[in-house]
Parts: sequence; C-alpha cells; structure tokens
Amino acid sequence: MPRFERKQNIFRNKDALGESYQPERIEERDDEIEAYMDALQPIIDGWEPNNIFLYGNTGVGKTAVTDYLLDVLQEDVTEYDDVDLSVLSVNCKTLNSSYQVAVELVNTLRPAGAEISTTGYPQQTVFKKLYSELEALGGTVVIVLDEIDSIGDRDELLYELPRARSNGYLEATKVGLIGISNDFKFREQLDPRVQDTLCERELQFPPYEASELTNILESRAEVAIADERCDDGVLNLCAALAARDSGSARQALDLLRLAGEVAENNDDDEIQERHVDQARSKLEQERVEEGMRELTTHGRLALLAVVSKAAKESTPCRTRELYQEYEALCESAGTDSLAQRSVHNHLSDLRMLGILSAKENRSGSRGNYYSYELDVPFTSAVDAMADVLYLDAEIETIRDIARMNSVV
Repeated sequence: MPRFERKQNIFRNKDALGESYQPERIEERDDEIEAYMDALQPIIDGWEPNNIFLYGNTGVGKTAVTDYLLDVLQEDVTEYDDVDLSVLSVNCKTLNSSYQVAVELVNTLRPAGAEISTTGYPQQTVFKKLYSELEALGGTVVIVLDEIDSIGDRDELLYELPRARSNGYLEATKVGLIGISNDFKFREQLDPRVQDTLCERELQFPPYEASELTNILESRAEVAIADERCDDGVLNLCAALAARDSGSARQALDLLRLAGEVAENNDDDEIQERHVDQARSKLEQERVEEGMRELTTHGRLALLAVVSKAAKESTPCRTRELYQEYEALCESAGTDSLAQRSVHNHLSDLRMLGILSAKENRSGSRGNYYSYELDVPFTSAVDAMADVLYLDAEIETIRDIARMNSVV
C-alpha cells in the first residue's frame, strides 16, 4: 500500500488559488487597468514608452495586472510591423543596488555561458555593457522592476536608463521602466531627478474591499474547488478577514487554499468556517516567523520588548518605554544593547514587515512620536519568539503575565 495517496475530495484545481496562477480575466481592477493601458498606449503607437511607477500594499494586483497587460500588449503589437517589443522582468527582492540590478539585466540579455560576474566591475562599466546589450536587442524594451524599493537609495540606474537615449548611449532602442513597490514612501526617498522620470506616470492600487475580495474568490473557487465542497459563508469569511487586515487578494486566496487543506487533512467533506479560523491562525504565525527570519538578534529583542509590553496590557507604547524593556532583555540575554535610535529603526522594520503597527502622535511643540503595538495575535508572536530566541525563562514569564491579564 503506498504511503502517499492522492486527496482530491475538496479541490478540482488547487493551483488556481496559487500565486503563479494567471486568470483569464483580472477581477475588480477595471479602473486601474484602464489607466495602465493609457500609460502603455505610446508603445502601440510606435513612440517612446512612458516610465510608470506602481505602488500599493502586497497582494492588491500590481504584479498580476502588469503581467496580464504586458502579455496582451505583446500579442497586440504583432499587428504592427513598425513595433518590435521586448519585455524584461526582474524581481529586485534580493538585489540591493543599481549595480546588482544592472548585472541581472545584462545576464538576462546574454546567452547561457556568457554571463558576467556579479562583482569586480566598476558600476559604469556594467552600465555600458547593459547599453550594449539593449542596443543589440533593438526596438522597444520595457523593463519591469518588481519590489524596486529593495535597491534603497542606490538608484543611479533609475536615473540613467530613462536618459540613455537622450544621452547618446542608445540609438536603435527605446527603453521604458515600470517600477513596482509596496513601500508608499519609496518615491519620496528617491533623488528628485529620478522622481521626475521614473514617476512619469504614477498608478496607485488601493486595498480591496470585502465585496471585491468575495468576487475574486468566487471566480477562483469555480476553477479551484469541486462542486458542493465549500460551505455557505466560507468565501465571505475569507474576504472579510483579508479586507479587515490588509485588503490583500493574496491573503484571501491563501486563507481559502489553506482552509481547504485543513478540511482534506481532517477527511471532512467540505470547507467550513472553522477550517478558515484554523487556517488564519496558522497563516498569522507563519507571517511572524517569516518576518523574523529577516531580523537580526536585536531586531528580535526589539520585537520581544513589544510582546512583553503587550502581555502587561501596556501597548500602544512609545519608543523610549520600549527601549527600557529592550535594555532589560539584552541584559538577560548577555548582549550589549544598541542605542535608542537603532532600536527605533528595528521597530520601523517590524512595522514594514506587518508585525507591528504604529500610530503617529502629535504633541505640539514637543514634536511628533510613534506608539507601537502588535499587528498580529499575541499568541502567534510569542510562539514564534520561543522558536528563535534562547530566552526560555523570560518568554515563560511573559506568558504567565499574559495569562494573569487574560491576554491569552
């Protein structure tokens, strides 16, 4: 008897709930698609492309709409003999500078075996190699830089590429950039000259509302879930939870997929709301654990300081109060503490990861300050901390305090 057996009582095509699935139609983004098509129109007209900047939270359709429209555009330009379109897509998540992005683009354009090293060249030399490869390609080239905020303030390529043609580096090739970011403040951090070009056309993707997420789930569930295997109310619950948290279609789809897996593993005949609740708890803990993998030891101690304050029902909490808690935890861990400013930076990182939320408080002549609190369930946070920090006694004390205060 095989140890692995297929389970197909819930799903018809589970891949339809996955991140890589591209539906035939993008739901609930008609206005954004119309504005995006308008920004892409110069390509089909044979002119130089616009540079386009997209921003919005994770899971609101920025990349999905980009992939969909560029696929349509590549098909439609075949009707015109004077337009030769190429699309290059790079995810910048692991690339933290213009230099690394330029190397990635050069190696994408070169044949296998002819790639250049990721180190050892002056930056301008890599840029020249990129211009040479783009000029050899010719026509119109659209370069998509997803998670563009990962390159930080080392944004020289974002200044140079849009000007390559006017500066004489390119003649036969017209280049347009599409930058995609989850960071609403990234644009403000760019050099003003880069803002003028990269943000030539700017599109914002707002969070989805619950009704919009329900429609998205219904269209995917028709493909993904077998008939009569999803209880009434499940899709609405997944949509409501995701809308309340982040407005992310990705989160709503993940909830539905994981709820289906929980139902299958329990040998249940249909997905019910209790399966969604179990899926939500698991996803929340995974989110904390994933975020914590990106943290240094001091980032984790800063998070534990917030968790400790939450156990005492003392959040939202100002940075200076959290810093005192952090110093005590450093002493327990036998680790030298960082300056308060560095801890503030760690708290900001935790906010970007969606583990903390922050409220700006305005105090007149004394200036503004932030108050921080957990943006994930207390239990998920403390359980994740227990797996990565060797402070068993301290974490158990935090659990005891939380129980006394009915936090858990």
